[in-house]
Amino acid sequence: MQSDPTGSGSGGPDPVATPAGSGPPASGGHDTHAHTVAADDLARARKQLLDGGSRTRRLDAPALRQALVDLHEFWLTTKGAEVGITPDSGFAIVAVGGLGRRELLPYSDLDLVLLHDDMDPGVVAQVADQLWYPLWDAHIKLDHSVRTVPQALQVAASDLTAMMGLLEARHIAGDIELTNLLIGGIRRQWRTGIRSRFDELVELTTARWARSGEIAHRAEPDVKNGRGGLRDVHLLDALAIAQLTDVSVGLGPDVPGGGLASAHDRLLDVRTELHRVARRARDQLRAQDADEIGAALRIGDRFDLARMLSDSARTIGYSVDVGLRTAANGLPRRGLSRLRRMPVRRPLDEGVVEHGGEVVLARDAKPTKDPGLIMRVAAAAAQTGMPISASTLGRLSDSAPELREPWPKEALADLLVLLGSGPRTAAVVEALDRTGLWGRLLPEWGAVRDLPPRDAVHTWTVDRHLVETAVQASAFTTRVTRPDLLVLGALLHDIGKGRGGDHSVVGAELVNQIGNRLGLWPSDVALLSAVVRHHLLLPHTATRRDLDDPATVQMVADALGHDPVLLELLYTLAEADSLATGPGVWGDWKASLIGELVRRCRLVMAGEPLPKPDPIDPEHATLAEGGGVHVMLTPAEGPHTFRVTVIAPDVPGLLSDAAGVLALHSLRVLSASVGSHAGAAVNEFTVSPRFGAPPQAGLLRQELIRATAGELDLLAMLEEKERVAKEEQALELGVAGVPVQYAQAPPRLIWFETAVDGQVIVELRTEDRLGLLCRLAAALEQHGVDVQWAKVATLGKSVVDAFCLNLGDADSRVTREDLESAILAVAPAPPPAKKDGENGGTAGSG
Repeated sequence: MQSDPTGSGSGGPDPVATPAGSGPPASGGHDTHAHTVAADDLARARKQLLDGGSRTRRLDAPALRQALVDLHEFWLTTKGAEVGITPDSGFAIVAVGGLGRRELLPYSDLDLVLLHDDMDPGVVAQVADQLWYPLWDAHIKLDHSVRTVPQALQVAASDLTAMMGLLEARHIAGDIELTNLLIGGIRRQWRTGIRSRFDELVELTTARWARSGEIAHRAEPDVKNGRGGLRDVHLLDALAIAQLTDVSVGLGPDVPGGGLASAHDRLLDVRTELHRVARRARDQLRAQDADEIGAALRIGDRFDLARMLSDSARTIGYSVDVGLRTAANGLPRRGLSRLRRMPVRRPLDEGVVEHGGEVVLARDAKPTKDPGLIMRVAAAAAQTGMPISASTLGRLSDSAPELREPWPKEALADLLVLLGSGPRTAAVVEALDRTGLWGRLLPEWGAVRDLPPRDAVHTWTVDRHLVETAVQASAFTTRVTRPDLLVLGALLHDIGKGRGGDHSVVGAELVNQIGNRLGLWPSDVALLSAVVRHHLLLPHTATRRDLDDPATVQMVADALGHDPVLLELLYTLAEADSLATGPGVWGDWKASLIGELVRRCRLVMAGEPLPKPDPIDPEHATLAEGGGVHVMLTPAEGPHTFRVTVIAPDVPGLLSDAAGVLALHSLRVLSASVGSHAGAAVNEFTVSPRFGAPPQAGLLRQELIRATAGELDLLAMLEEKERVAKEEQALELGVAGVPVQYAQAPPRLIWFETAVDGQVIVELRTEDRLGLLCRLAAALEQHGVDVQWAKVATLGKSVVDAFCLNLGDADSRVTREDLESAILAVAPAPPPAKKDGENGGTAGSG
């Protein structure tokens, strides 16, 4: 706050206090000697505290702050009494800023307000001079103002920065009733006016973050103003005073790192030592001071200090996100908004609903008996882009049991959905990690959490880099036959860091135990371990070895066991890893070298095997021979998965009708095997209800018969169901219009030739959508294509669907182009290409 011209001047009263109640004398001179003596005492005491000389032990950071608070409070109360600032004088000394919060740092400004009860301006000027001059003489930076209570309230009403400062006001000396009038008035004004000032508060906060950056991922962070810094804690305090949120916002002392209060204390300690090292006020931690500050705080070297700062800043950053969101939802309603209906609870998954723009638990959810609930909540948040409510995370943290080993298939599928959700993944993982849930799912994560990179080219901490790599990989899932192993490999490729030794070797061993815990097939565990073991092989070889030497290519092929699937995964992971490392790491030169190495390795390796159909169960073959329409629904391996078997006369449209009926009943197809026997179709679907129990098999059979008879327009019904779902989400999020859902990765179609003339296999790699299998089958049937067999796999958000088509004499380039256009038309579309000069958002920001 700036000096009030009505409250300071060159003259001042006699330093001798007048009798209580009579007020200071009306005139007097500036007694330089008296001021100098007081200034010398204060300056000498401050110097002893900061220097820690032979007679004064060096205080640790919290003790030093407390000692500085005590020293300045003692001096101010003593000096106040000396100049007549007594309980009945009509004057009060009020501290704001660091002294007001009892967090006074060695070289911070002293923020003071001299309150008066509309006293004579001359008297006020004399008292102010006798208070301010000794502080200036002691070379203390002083931020001061002189106000009446109405003046202070008027300033706060027009200046949000002044309001935020006065919310921290604390009485030091003089008339406490005057101080209480100020504090009570400021807090009432803040609570009643928060609705009109909230947008400005958010705007100022985001502008500050843009200027100062994110503490957790900066080499030289601003520990006061950066995102996750001390100013953000003050923001939470202000929201709590407005009664819009709890100051702890769900992060108590039991979460990793000790929660919000512990994070706040650690940042205060760092800033205290930063002042002491620099011997002046400083907010930015310079690299050359990090080792000294780490040693002073008994943390370790600069890397240990950076890890602690990342943990603290991310805890505070998460708390601010929750606090601002909670506050926005809690703003008092006025006018017509008071008449708006309360948000409804819309089901998202079993035990998971959407409420007020957040993902929350259903009323009948039982976290203590549902180990997979954590992953379903996370997957729902990633798919919808909505945050998980803090109360839900707290409830899950307190009561959700550990997932059994191996994980149920549904839990693994939800993990893949989370990892395949693009930029929305990072915020969900961060929320789970800050509340201790992510570490329970992946205990190995603790070694890389907040681990700073040793290479300056890295933008992120190691754990955030892993998540960012998964974000990048989600855009490449259609390049590979195993998108599930791609995103898992991206998440785990550096999991061996922070443990000593070659992180690729250590990580490969860890991935063996992680893969077994996740419930992967043994062959998939081995493949995933190989991805982690060799994730640096292609970039290192391509940039350091002679690619024209046949021995180089042979060495890579031999190291990969001549496995083209492994080569494909490593090629894609190399790009995702580079893009997630930092700007400029992936470029045309590196891409061309790795691409050429991969091309030559493919020539050395054998080609990929063709997709092939699953065998038909003998019992199903017997039913097919008997004729009629049969629909059977039986439990599958997991508690929320079921197997639906459809056996019916093989007529055109049966596959799309069966898939459409399942989609209309909110049964998500996880895998499918489509075949025929004795003139009948034998189609088997593994499905998962999005919520609740599946319908009876008899109802599915009845609607299938109606669909095949042309009584149900399944495609139109699916379009309406999808439209309603989007509109409901738009209403919950407050979005104007229906949000367009773009795919993370563009769809890709691959043609395989077979040994039979006119018969081809087409494989679609794309992201899932409501009723996708129904739409695909309908597109093929509309072109008169005979589907010999099909094999469908849903891997998280991605699908890999293979269809064996009998084109007969109609097989031609034009036919294939028409089919390709029809198939790609029903797949989720990629986002439109950016125009020149158009910037996109940062992947995984928040």
